[in-house]
Amino acid sequence: MRIMIVTLMALLLSGCIVRTAASVVTAPFKAVGQAADWATTSQDESDRNRGRELRAEEERRGREYRECLDDYERAYCDEVYGSPYGSDDEER
Repeated sequence: MRIMIVTLMALLLSGCIVRTAASVVTAPFKAVGQAADWATTSQDESDRNRGRELRAEEERRGREYRECLDDYERAYCDEVYGSPYGSDDEER
């Protein structure tokens, strides 16, 4: 009876040991993969960041244009900042 229990425990523990050994072996590869993910930027992240930059730039230019209109004629501000209405120069 004791021999069966010892054999059964040895079999169960050997699975744990193998699993632990496999985890130890694969851990460095997982760490390197995670570091590469942190170090690089995906195309989606890059597109999202570029969109934010463009919106911020557009807001800044619009703010400057409106401030210009407070002090100068519209024709001058259109020349300096470009018309916010596009190239057709149509009043809106």
